[in-house]
Amino acid sequence: MIAPSLPELVARAAEHPFLGAHIVLGEGEHAQQAIAHYRDLTVASAYEPIFDVGTHSFPQTLSASPESAERFGDELGLQALTLIEGDLPRDPFAHLDDDRELVALDRLSRALHAFNFFGRQRAGLLFLRVHERLLKSVKYDHGLHFSSVLLEFGINPSRVVIELPAAAVAHKTFLGYLTKSYQHYGFKVAGNLPNAGQIMAVSEMARLDFIKMDAAAALRDSVVKHLVGYAHRLKIPLIFCNVSDEAQFNALQQFDVHFVQGPVFDAHAGTAR
Repeated sequence: MIAPSLPELVARAAEHPFLGAHIVLGEGEHAQQAIAHYRDLTVASAYEPIFDVGTHSFPQTLSASPESAERFGDELGLQALTLIEGDLPRDPFAHLDDDRELVALDRLSRALHAFNFFGRQRAGLLFLRVHERLLKSVKYDHGLHFSSVLLEFGINPSRVVIELPAAAVAHKTFLGYLTKSYQHYGFKVAGNLPNAGQIMAVSEMARLDFIKMDAAAALRDSVVKHLVGYAHRLKIPLIFCNVSDEAQFNALQQFDVHFVQGPVFDAHAGTAR
């Protein structure tokens, strides 16, 4: 399934009862992308690459010159980041007291990111975070609404990874239900570990497609080797996220880490984004 172009997606959105009131093609600094207006806020998309550094056909260091290594191995996909412009703080979700407002903004953001990703014919997987309060506000059939929206616009849900927050992963039964529900509607599911020990729940209650762990926390607690070994036995890809500097990246390389993402790569990724 090849998604329509970005202008086609925005044109179709104009007929949608919810998205049509918010999503438009951007201008100026937002040219060649879709943006959304929600109350006094402007919502835009950015993307952070997730690299497979397990391939050995390039220098295993961030210090390599851009001429000798433009990329960090293969790209697994992109993590969508929500950029907010307006009077509210960077994370307006935390300041929305009405759950219905939060659900609307969360769903709008994910649809916008999907338009900007698939409408530009990007390769790989799209990782989309879902807010903890949305998970609690929606009582059942998690993934049904978003899957129906994507299919309506000709977008394949199988290339979308719904990323569950650490608070949801911490509850075994809830994690199992969420994972099965999202997978039922065609999505892949990633879970952010609240701590290293929580990886045990992955095999007990949910068959996640990806596991994510904060790189700094794993290195601080000296659990990288343990996590890599256990994830390998589970046959579930493990992504170390929030890699902030070259020291962390180099430390991870000692433990056969494959998948990494974080702000440290922004200055080195070149055209990969």
